[in-house]
This record gives sequence, structure tokens and C-alpha cells, in this order.
Amino acid sequence: MGRVRSDFRSPISVPDLARAVGMSASSFHEHFKAVTGTTPLQYQKALRLTEAKSMLLNEGHSVAQAAFAVGYESPTQFSRDYRRKFGVAPSRDGARQTAPAA
Repeated sequence: MGRVRSDFRSPISVPDLARAVGMSASSFHEHFKAVTGTTPLQYQKALRLTEAKSMLLNEGHSVAQAAFAVGYESPTQFSRDYRRKFGVAPSRDGARQTAPAA
């Protein structure tokens, strides 16, 4: 988990992660899911989306900037995943950051 967390922007390889901890890929996948409740790729996606949300809300990034900064290759896919996780389009969260105070 630490390795995925520390380098969540880069593509991950389950076989490489498994090898690093001395397990087969299937055993690693099973143990990872038992500990986190998600697969390694789902875990990475959640980390990316959480970081992107912070960038949109707190740092004024555009949707595309946030998507690329957290490792997505496609802003369109990023937007779909973001909406699934948070229930709103990323442009809405980005717009909140730049909206004038009432």
C-alpha cells in the first residue's frame, strides 16, 4: 500500500508489486483486497481522484491539469471516474473554487 500511495501518479503493475513483497500476483491481489477492501488499481484510482479533488478545490487547477497531474492520460476518463466517485462533475468542484464569495 505504501508503494502505491507514494507513487500513485505512475502506472502500477500488480506483478511487480507482488514480486516486491515476495508473493504471486494472485496471492498479492487477494491479500491486498482483504486489507483494503479494493483491488490495487481501484485503490490507486481512489488516491488519484482524492488528490485531484484537492487540486480542484484548493489549488485552482483546471480539470485537465488535475487529471494529468494525478496520472490520468485522458481528461474524459478522469471526468467519468470523478463523477462516479463524488457524484458531481469535476468542473463543478473546480468552479466552486473560483466562485466569488457571497
